[in-house]
Amino acid sequence: MPFSRSTSHVLPSRIGRTLASLVLALSVSAGATGFVSAQETSEIVGTMDGKPITRQDLDLTLTDLQDQLGQVPPEGRDAAALTALIDIRALAEKAEEAGLDETEDFRSRLEFMRQRALHNAYFRTEVLDKITDEDVRARYDKEIAATSPENEVRARHILLASEEEAKAVIAELDNGADFDTLAKEKSTGPSGPNGGDLGYFARGSMVPEFEEAAFALEVGEYTEEPVQTQFGWHVIKVEDKRAAQPPAFAQVEGQIRSVLVRERYFELLTELRGQADVEITDPTLKAAYDQATAAQ
Repeated sequence: MPFSRSTSHVLPSRIGRTLASLVLALSVSAGATGFVSAQETSEIVGTMDGKPITRQDLDLTLTDLQDQLGQVPPEGRDAAALTALIDIRALAEKAEEAGLDETEDFRSRLEFMRQRALHNAYFRTEVLDKITDEDVRARYDKEIAATSPENEVRARHILLASEEEAKAVIAELDNGADFDTLAKEKSTGPSGPNGGDLGYFARGSMVPEFEEAAFALEVGEYTEEPVQTQFGWHVIKVEDKRAAQPPAFAQVEGQIRSVLVRERYFELLTELRGQADVEITDPTLKAAYDQATAAQ
């Protein structure tokens, strides 16, 4: 549909607004989901200079290099991870021989990586692992219960290049012509071969001019005057109206879980930031930091 803002509605508008404002990619998610049990990954798959290479080593490599190795076909990822790991160890040994592990820059980076790993571990244990299936279902039920009933319409349209052509089509309809047939013959829109049928849609899915006209019609009525949008001139007919159906739980379960993860993560951060003694001496940086944290 060239004039549609969105080709699908996953959620009623209130739930959609709630989730859209909350569901954002968590910067910690990639690292946090890489934690695996040592017992499950202690299998030795090889050695390098007498030091074991374990299944856990491969899993950690796959996690850390997921952007690069994610492009490799699944059947080749273990081999790619092993190759990358051997290369990393080889260069790391040379770096140690050169004393690079003793530099201040390296030690600072190593400390940051240690803190990052601890951050992700705590995120998993205190946020991810504590969100249960029951929590997700309860949030779904709460959102559905709080959603005001909304209507959907099922409409057809005939899209034409000029107002004169649209008025001529309306005249034919006034004289008893069949809307479906005219749409197939005259509409320039992609729904024309289907009789102009757009299916059901709710408010917010179409451009404003089209939507206003469609929702103003009663079932069986068509527009008495052409409706102009940026796509052309429309003759619209409403076939049916119904109450919008909420999405099935299975459709939005992952989305709702992401909402809970983000909410609980930032609740935890807010609490911990309040306990930390933070002093930012640069006025510009402090203002930017305060603005950024307030926005969260």
